Amino acid sequence: MGIVTSIETIWSTKRVTVTSPISNGLNVDQSVAHDGVCLTVVSTNENNHVIEVVAETLSKTTLHSLTVGQTLNLEMSITPTTLLDGHIVQGHVDTTLKCLAIEDLNGSWKMKFDLPEAYAALVIPHGSVCLNGVSLTVAHLDPSSFDVAIIPYTFQHTNFNLLQPGHHVNVEFDLIGKYLLRQYQLQKEK
Repeated sequence: MGIVTSIETIWSTKRVTVTSPISNGLNVDQSVAHDGVCLTVVSTNENNHVIEVVAETLSKTTLHSLTVGQTLNLEMSITPTTLLDGHIVQGHVDTTLKCLAIEDLNGSWKMKFDLPEAYAALVIPHGSVCLNGVSLTVAHLDPSSFDVAIIPYTFQHTNFNLLQPGHHVNVEFDLIGKYLLRQYQLQKEK
């Protein structure tokens, strides 16, 4: 995780400084996911790195409401030698979803998120979904919402421990599901 330490607005772009344990190992031009949003590191120093968030990204993600002191989930990109576990996540956020409820299950947490009709075909029971950059499994699916189960490790090591009902998260739906749905739609149009 990292903490936003400064935000500078330059025209329609936000220049954001983040302090984190991984900042000193980052390089300029490196892609790093910030709450699931793939962004390029534009400068680094000892404990900080700087990213620039353009208007297009601000309009589609929760980063438009960033504040100094906010905690972000950070994840570096995989390399060809990295073990691939979880599901394929690009950091290309599809939309934001609202947290509807959080239930403490005395050892884990169940979190419910809204699911607009336009995205309903991209979520399946026990399928993958990426929320704020965290690869999760859909635990329960309703027509207009879904639940995920959060284990203690994930709760402690991500900003899910700060999430409250009413907050929004960045969502990236399963890449394979998006391609399959697009192919189906194109075939249907023929």
